[in-house]
Amino acid sequence: MNHAPRIRRALAVTAGLGLTLSLAACAEERAEDGGVLVGLITKTETNPFFVKMREGAQAAAEEHGVTLQTYAGDYDGDNEGQVQAVENLMAAGAAGILITPNDSAAIVPVLEQARASGIMVIALDTPVDPADAVDATFATDNFLAGELIGRWAAAHFEELDEEPRVAMLDLNPNQIAVDVARDQGFLQGLGVDIADPGVIGDEDDPRVVGHEVTEGAEEGGRTAMENLLQRDPDLNLVYTINEPAAAGAYEALKAAGVEEDVVIVSVDGGCPGVRNVGDGVIGATSMQFPLDMAALGVRAVAAHAADGTVPEASEGLDFIDTGVELITDLPKDGLESRDGAWGLDHCWG
Repeated sequence: MNHAPRIRRALAVTAGLGLTLSLAACAEERAEDGGVLVGLITKTETNPFFVKMREGAQAAAEEHGVTLQTYAGDYDGDNEGQVQAVENLMAAGAAGILITPNDSAAIVPVLEQARASGIMVIALDTPVDPADAVDATFATDNFLAGELIGRWAAAHFEELDEEPRVAMLDLNPNQIAVDVARDQGFLQGLGVDIADPGVIGDEDDPRVVGHEVTEGAEEGGRTAMENLLQRDPDLNLVYTINEPAAAGAYEALKAAGVEEDVVIVSVDGGCPGVRNVGDGVIGATSMQFPLDMAALGVRAVAAHAADGTVPEASEGLDFIDTGVELITDLPKDGLESRDGAWGLDHCWG
């Protein structure tokens, strides 16, 4: 196993939930008492990624002596619910808002209102569009996350002396920044000319069987995989936007009796996905660190409330990079990675 040093890593640290006016009223009372109120708005409340994010935010809030109030959309893509949450936090007198936007562009007007009222706004995981509509963004370098699994796949198929025929299982038709970055990073790592790096599906390479969307869910991954298998029964490599989609893709491959002939790569670093690396379901995944994103965000709001400090973006990026690790039990020469055992010690969910 390859125990090379990590590629990048940031910090580590743990929340509740709620989207009710009564809780907002309680928060308003605390804010009026002179305390610092921080709001966390996630895409949904049940996804393990966002559960871990809330945990990180809560631990950091306790560490820095601030009050945390958490909200979530009703479903992945629920912009209206997130707008209402921002408005509730504005009314509650929040000092800062942390948000994983469901719609990177549609959320901007209400975030601009929040900033105009003196609230610090920080995007987590998913950038807003335009990126400078928030004070800072804490996120995974998603292009790098995709590129790492692309480079791993390229090396793996070179070892096999086979040409990859890749099925692309993306997120949804909206082509949000995270989806585009992972997709395009993977293809570049694999050695595919990605044409416009801001657009999914415009590549012209016979190795790419096609793209299907999954909504980042297991059932979506299963359906997308079935569709692409019908298009090309001889495909041998599957890229997935995340590990739930990978699990669904594997079930479709298994039902077709070809699971031993197809390699799956993914992004996330959740504990079920890392276990799937150990079980041979996923060949390699890129681990991200949601707990760190939220903890660093809370810390930034606390610092801003104390002295006006605004965090600076990582060098060469327009966001603060919270780290990514390649997890695989099949390491490749020249490509730093961690094994599945390390992954289980650092996974989330």
